[in-house]
Amino acid sequence: MCQQTAICIEGKQLVQVNTDAYVTEQDLIKGCLRENQQCQAEVFRLYAGKMLGVCLRYARHRMEAEDILQDAFIRVFDNIAQFQFKGSLESWIRQIVVNTALKKYQQKSFRDEEIGIDEHYDLMLEPSIYADLHEEELLNLIAALPDGYRLVFNLYAIEGYSHGEIADMLGIEVGTSRSQLLKARRMLQEKIVEMQKIAV
Repeated sequence: MCQQTAICIEGKQLVQVNTDAYVTEQDLIKGCLRENQQCQAEVFRLYAGKMLGVCLRYARHRMEAEDILQDAFIRVFDNIAQFQFKGSLESWIRQIVVNTALKKYQQKSFRDEEIGIDEHYDLMLEPSIYADLHEEELLNLIAALPDGYRLVFNLYAIEGYSHGEIADMLGIEVGTSRSQLLKARRMLQEKIVEMQKIAV
């Protein structure tokens, strides 16, 4: 039972948990299955920070990211019985968070953005230019992308999905995924060039 102060062994990591005894991640999950609010609160405490970072990349602003996070954790607890212990709980939660973020945006995002940046050029920037950006600056640039561009950029460049997987997830054509990624990269490059001009 999750109650007050001890150590939870999560894989090889030791994490603080409110309980009377030593419990494992599996015990926390069992508590969540019983709808034990203290166990649910502990799971939220353990993973909410990381997952908010994921939400911030998909959302247009922090308030929207927090809404996505709340919706995602409601789904986590509603569907905790589907977790099969075949991977880490964190990865399973992350997948739900990403799916929740994607559901915030309809296929309309892609229809509206089919006409976008001209195809006649491609800016070439040194990789070090990206390295010079602070994390917050990069997050702000990504957040400013149109919805379709932002979703595909996150899924491909950060989450590591293939264009085929992205197409299936978003209900779009593979070519649309490739096009959205290209346009997202170009838009980011343009913004970075503008920032450099201002900084000079």
